[in-house]
This record gives sequence, C-alpha cells and structure tokens, in this order.
Amino acid sequence: MKSDSEIERDVRDELKWDPDLDADDIAVSVKNGVVTLAGFTKSYPDRWEAEAAAKRVAGVLAIANDIEVRLPAIDQRPDPDIGRDAVAALKAQLPLSHDRIKAVVKDGWITLEGAVEWQYQKSTAENAVRKLKGVKGVTNVITVKPSVGPSELKRKIQDAFKRNAEVDANRITVEANGSGVVLKGSVRSWFEREEAERVAWSAPGVTMVDDRIVVSP
Repeated sequence: MKSDSEIERDVRDELKWDPDLDADDIAVSVKNGVVTLAGFTKSYPDRWEAEAAAKRVAGVLAIANDIEVRLPAIDQRPDPDIGRDAVAALKAQLPLSHDRIKAVVKDGWITLEGAVEWQYQKSTAENAVRKLKGVKGVTNVITVKPSVGPSELKRKIQDAFKRNAEVDANRITVEANGSGVVLKGSVRSWFEREEAERVAWSAPGVTMVDDRIVVSP
C-alpha cells in the first residue's frame, strides 16, 4: 500500500502531467490516504480538473477540494451576462428539456435547479455551464424523476457493470429501493469507485446513489 508521501508525490505529478490544467498555485497534502487540495486557480474548469486529476491517482481514498477560484479581471463578468450565456448553453445542449432547468447566478456562482427524467440530462446541464466565462463554481441541485421499478433498475446497473472494462462487476453488489441505489463491495482504485458510481447514475430513473464501495488496492 502506498504511503502518504508517495500519494502526495503522485498527485503532484498528475497535476503537472495534465495538459489542460495550470497547477502552479495548487498545494497538495495527504493524511491517511485523504488528499487535500488548496491554493487557487484562475478558472473553475481548472479547479474541477485538479480534483479529477487527483481522483485518477491510485491509493487516494477521498479528496477535500479547498481550491479557491480567483478569476483574472479580464474574465470577470456581471451575473446577468453569465445568466444569459447559461440559458443559451442549456438550450443548445438540451434542446428538448432545457425549459425544465433554471440557472440562478450569484457572484459568478451558478446554481442549477429543476427536474429531469434522466441523469445524463442533469450531468449535461452542469457540463454545459461549467466552462462559461466568468463562472466561479456550479452547484447542481437538479432532481431526477423515477421511471423504472427497483428490480429492473438493479438488473440494468449490473448489466452495465459487466459491460464496463474499468469495473470489476464481481466485486460490487447493487441494492435498489424505489429509485435509490446502494453500491457495496471493494475496488482497486478511487477511479474505479468513481466509474462504478457514474455507471449507476447513468441508469434511467435513478434519483439517489449511496456509494459505500471501499477502495482496497
């Protein structure tokens, strides 16, 4: 098992390796496998990418993202301008369901509200506004309406795990209660845990995923 110092080194290397990330002002510390990211970035996508990079490192058990977004003066914009761009982006990415989503902007931070039928619509909405100029952060509180029964939901998720090359389906159990899903078992890396959760959220009608999977390299 990796030591904290080895994990810290690998996270730093991964941050530097990512071509889409300016990590010069990001600090990394590790305690008992839990990574804390601090410092600041010049954009929200960089903050998000830094977290994604840390999750890719083997041995990482959890992440506390305390990075602050400090936009350069040239990138700062009034909330109404960001709001108009958010509406346009949602309409472009979700032409059939954008009217079910509301974007609220305050001090450059976007909160997405509303209800959709599929998890991919919730994820797409967040991806659509994340990279807009002037955005300092995104909170996604869009709800997903249930549309299938628990037994069918469980079967769909188990089948998806078996198709996924990144997930060892034999090490994960799925429990479905209504439109909620509980994942249990153990995986080899934080990335595999995230992938299992992503697959579960992709099932139609899922409104909640309780990820109890343990990372055990």
